Amino acid sequence: MDKHSILEIENRIEILKSISIFKSLDEVLLHDIANALIKKSLDKNTILFNKGDKNYALYIIVEGKVKVHDEDHTFAEFGKGQYLGEYSLVDSTPRSASVTALESTSLLGLDQKIFYNLITSRNEISIAMLKGLVLRLRDYNKLEAELTQKNIEIEHQKKELEKQRGELEALNATKDKFFAIIAHDLKNPFSTVLGLSELLAREFETFDSKSLKDFITQIYKYSNNTFNLLENLLQWSMLQTDRIPLRPTVINLKHVIEENLELLTGNAKNKNIEMQIISSNACSAYIDANQITTVVRNLISNAIKFTPNNGKIIVRVDDDGEFWRVSISDNGIGIDKKDIKKLFLIDSNPTTIGTSQEKGTGLGLILCKEFVERNGGHIWVESTHGKGSTFSFTVPKTDTIEKQ
Repeated sequence: MDKHSILEIENRIEILKSISIFKSLDEVLLHDIANALIKKSLDKNTILFNKGDKNYALYIIVEGKVKVHDEDHTFAEFGKGQYLGEYSLVDSTPRSASVTALESTSLLGLDQKIFYNLITSRNEISIAMLKGLVLRLRDYNKLEAELTQKNIEIEHQKKELEKQRGELEALNATKDKFFAIIAHDLKNPFSTVLGLSELLAREFETFDSKSLKDFITQIYKYSNNTFNLLENLLQWSMLQTDRIPLRPTVINLKHVIEENLELLTGNAKNKNIEMQIISSNACSAYIDANQITTVVRNLISNAIKFTPNNGKIIVRVDDDGEFWRVSISDNGIGIDKKDIKKLFLIDSNPTTIGTSQEKGTGLGLILCKEFVERNGGHIWVESTHGKGSTFSFTVPKTDTIEKQ
C-alpha cells in the first residue's frame, strides 16, 4: 500500500472515530471498515437516492451538504462529519425519503452486503455498532422528549395568547362603551339641563307657575338620570380595576328584596303598578349585601320602567338546590329574541326606552351580571315580546358555604 493510500485510510479512520456507532471500535476494526468504505461524489442538485429506492447503505459526508426530503418538503439537512442511513445497514426496507446534494458533495458509503460480510467474520463489529445504535436511539428519545416538552410549552403559550387576546378585546369593548357613554349619554342630559336652567335664569319672570314646575321637573328628571349613570359608571370602572372588594356575610335575602321594593314604591305608584313578593322568611344567603342590593334594585327598576300603567311585578325567592333563585317577573313590553343575547354584553348592550319614556344607562345589566357572578351565582332572562320578562339570578345559600 502506497503512502497516499495509507494516508487515505488514516483520514477515514479519524472520520469513523467521530461517529457514535463506530467510535467504540478498536483500531484494527476501524481499519477494516475504513478499507470497506466506497467513495462517492455528487454535483449540486444530484440525487443520491430517491424515496422508495432499495439503496441499502450508510453514507458519511466528507465535504459538502445534502438534504433529506419528500418532493418539495425538506425534513433535514446534513453537512460535513454527519452521516445518514445507518438503519439501512441492518434493515432492507426501501428508502422513506429522497436525498439530494445542496452543493458539490463528497461521501463515503458502507454497503449493507459488505457490512454483513464484516460482521459475519468479526462479531466485535456488530456488538460495538449495536452499542452505538443504542446510544443513538437514546439521543433520539431524549430529543423526542425535549420536543414534546417544547410542544406542551408552545400549546400553553398559545392558550395564554388566546386568553390575552380575549382580555384585550374585552378591554377594547369596555373602552368603546365608556367613550360612547361619555360622548352621548352624559353629554345629552347635561346639554338639556344647561339649556333649561339657562332659559329659567334668563326669562324666569315670563313663565307661569305651571311652566316653571314643568321646567323644574324636567331638570330634576334629567339630573336624576345623569346621577344614576354616573353612579353606574363609577361602580363599573371600579369593577374593571378590581377596586370593589367582595365582602360576603350571612344575609336574609327576603329583607334585601323588601327594602328595595319599599325604596321603589314611589316609582311603581306613579304608574299604578302592583308589586308583590313571594318568599319564605328562612332564605339566608352568603352574599355581599351591597352588591346584591344593587342587582335587586336594578332589576326591579327595569321591571317598573318596562311595565305599563296598571301592570304587575312579582318577585319570587325559590329553593334551587344549593342556591336561592330570585326571579323578577313583569307583564311589560318584553324583549325581542335578537336582543336577549346582547343584554349582558358590554360591546352590544341595547338601550330601550321605557313605557313612560324612561331612559336607561346601558350599564345596569352589565353590573348585575358582574356582581352576581362575583357572588358565585349566574343570571339569565326569559322573555316574550309583548308579554313581559322574567330576570332570574342565583346566590349561594348559607349552608352551601358551611359545607365547604
